[in-house]
This record gives sequence, structure tokens and C-alpha cells, in this order.
Amino acid sequence: MRFKIELFFGKLIIWFINRIAPHKGTSFPGKFINRLDEKFLGQFRGMDFDKVVFITGTNGKSTMTNLLYHILKKNNYDVVANLEGANQKCGVATTLMKNATFSGRVKGEYFLFEIDERSLHQIYRYIPAKHMVITNIQKDQVQRNGDPDFIVRHLESVINNDMILYLNNDEPRSKYFEEKSRWVHYFGVEKNDFSYHKTGPWDISMPCPRCARPIEFAFLNIDNVGQFSCPFCGFASEENPKTHISQIDFGLGRFVVDEQNFDMPYHVPFMLYNYAGAIAVAKTLGLSIESIASAFSTFINIGGRIETLRYGEKDIKYIRIKQENPETLQSALDSVAADKTEKVFVLGLYEIVDFVPHYTNTFYAYDCDISKLIESNVKKYICFSEYVCYDAALRFLHEGVEPEKVMILPTKDAREIFQAALEQECDNIYLITWLKTFQEIKNFVRQDNKQAQEEEQ
Repeated sequence: MRFKIELFFGKLIIWFINRIAPHKGTSFPGKFINRLDEKFLGQFRGMDFDKVVFITGTNGKSTMTNLLYHILKKNNYDVVANLEGANQKCGVATTLMKNATFSGRVKGEYFLFEIDERSLHQIYRYIPAKHMVITNIQKDQVQRNGDPDFIVRHLESVINNDMILYLNNDEPRSKYFEEKSRWVHYFGVEKNDFSYHKTGPWDISMPCPRCARPIEFAFLNIDNVGQFSCPFCGFASEENPKTHISQIDFGLGRFVVDEQNFDMPYHVPFMLYNYAGAIAVAKTLGLSIESIASAFSTFINIGGRIETLRYGEKDIKYIRIKQENPETLQSALDSVAADKTEKVFVLGLYEIVDFVPHYTNTFYAYDCDISKLIESNVKKYICFSEYVCYDAALRFLHEGVEPEKVMILPTKDAREIFQAALEQECDNIYLITWLKTFQEIKNFVRQDNKQAQEEEQ
């Protein structure tokens, strides 16, 4: 009876939030009810744990969850998922409340949950998922997570022999968990046009998860993800992973898995690992490769990668990043580098405002390969922010960019940044920074465009 009363109040909170702020409240209802009853999450009924999929790791959790949800829905399955990215215990509780009857029975054939790495043990205690995807374990939110090995130890406390593990064959820390279960499904991506080697002064490898000696990569598809081997203990990528993306054509937007052609919804190297992981799970759940491929052509990811503002003759193309790990920055750099026309590149890396003390992070830029960006016809580099602008500029200078091509703006004033970009002769402008600065620039563009229209009338 206590659970039903708590569930009723949780649903009431959700109903109220939906009335005043739709699309909000993905975590708060669960957070409130969990404080009343820490075992609330374990009292829902109707879930077949053999059909529960947890997706965890540093990068790709939200995209892979949304893609797998899309594949299953397109094949007429009833699916429950936390698509909004609320991936901690409170978010999962909110998702279940939304999809449960007042008696606590959850309606769904499959259950997909994006799970924060540090919250996994709190959630698995009540929802022992049969399927576990580990996308990758990379440097991320260092103030919260410390080093990646700290996250590995968190996951080790949960992963067990009864799980079906889906492991990234090209990422050493993900593949490290292969000995923890008797059922392992590897997924990977072959060498492609965006693959690269680290051969410069910033060529820093990663330690082998087994023996702690340097891993060697035959090639990298993204930072610390590619075909690897340890020359000391023999730990290495599988030669023939069960799900392997091959024949990648970024120009046509196509790739092949199991001799089946797939459309590539987004032409970004890291997205290939999201595709591979989702295909691996869908195959294991019993879907045919043809039915999985048919869903790809209609997949739209949460939020657009690039938003374009038009101001006079200039196009300002904004790419949002999560500054707290290097892969989102790398994906954004790859998107800019894909445009070979003359361009201005504007980069704003900020102080991380998470919890006190705030901190600046300069080493992620050195984890990224910026050679393709430099070769992509950048006419001017503008580095801005209060604290990190000088370090960002040094990254370009160390890579060989001529000093006269680099402008430093030690400010976060959006108007000043906007004006500096407009003063450049090139009309093709790319902006990478946090959302707040872009929203301020967008407001300037709207106001100025509106004023221009009024003056014409």
C-alpha cells in the first residue's frame, strides 16, 4: 500500500510538471519519491529482466539508446526507455512511473535504460538487467569521475557471469570486461577515411587494462578507440567481432554489416560505434539484419548536431559540445574538417562550472586529432573565453598553425565574440562552444535581423 501511495504522488508530480513545463521533470519526481523510499525502484512489477537492456559508458549512451528504441519501435515492439537522458536512479524511477499503472505494473515488451556509470550499482540492485552494453570508458568529468580506472572499478562491482555483455572491440577498457561473463558479443568498426595514427609529439598511448603497460594501436578511429594490442600480455582486439561495420563510405552515407547495406544517418566517425552497438543488441534480441537496416533510414537523433544562423551574407554554424570529455570535441572538429571550403573557426572552451571548486581543463584538446581541421582550409582561428583561450591558441600553434592566423579573445562577452567573427572576410563561420554563448549570439542575430526588416519597411 505504501508503494501505491508513493506511486500516486509521483504520478501527480509528473502530471503537474507536464502542465506547467512540458518536457521538464525527467528526474525530479523520481528524486522526490526515492527520498521517501530508497527501495521504491524495486517494487515495480511486470518487467521481464531478460528483456531489460542497460547502456552505459562515457560516450554514446543517449544516441545508442534512442537508436535501439527506434529500431524496436519500427519493428512494432512496445518499448519503455529513458530517452531524455535522465540516466541516474531518479531518472529511471521517473521513467517507470510514467509507464506504470497505478498498481505499479509496467507495460512494455522491452526496457532500454541509459545508465550513468557511477549510478549503475544503485540501479542494478533493483533491476538486474540481462543485457549490458559498455560503449567505452574514457576521460570524462574529471572532477566527479577522477580517472577512467575509477569507473572501471565501479562497473566491476556489478558485471557478472549471468549478463550478456556487448563490448566495444576497439576500446581496451570496454573489452577488458570480457572475462566477467560467459556471454560476450563484440562490436567494432573497420579502418576508414577518418582513421588516423598518432605520430606527433602528443602521441600518448593508454595503459593496458590488464598489465598497465602501453597499448599499441594499429590505427585509431577516434581517440583511444581503434584496432589495438598489448605487446606485453597479448590483450588485443578480436580479429572477427560478431558485429563489424565495414565498407564505410562517408560520401554516400553507407556501410555494411553481415553483407547488408545500411544508411548512415549521421556522417560522424564515433556514430559508427553507436550504430554497431545498437545492431549487436538488436540481432541478439532476434531481429533480422534486414529489419534492423530498414529502420536506419528514418532515424533522427535527439537534437541537431549543427544549427545554422544567417546574418547578412554570413553563415554561422554552431556545433554544441559537452566540454567534459574529449570525444565530443573530436566529433565537432571532424564535422568542421569535413567542410573543405574556406572558413573561420571560432572555439570557446570554458571553465567547468559543476560544483565548487570550479576548474579549467586544457588537456582534452591535446587528446584530439586536429590535423584534419588544419588541412581543411581554415582562414582564421578565433579562441575565446576568460581563462582557457590562451591554452586553446597554444594547441593550434603547437600543431603548426601560423601565429598570424590565430586571434585570442580573453572574454566571454557574446557581443564581442560575435563582432570579431563578423569582421572576418570569410562568410563561412563555425562556432564550437557551450550553448549559453550561442543562445546569446542567436538573440543578437534575431534582434539585428528584425531591426533590418523594420528599417526596410
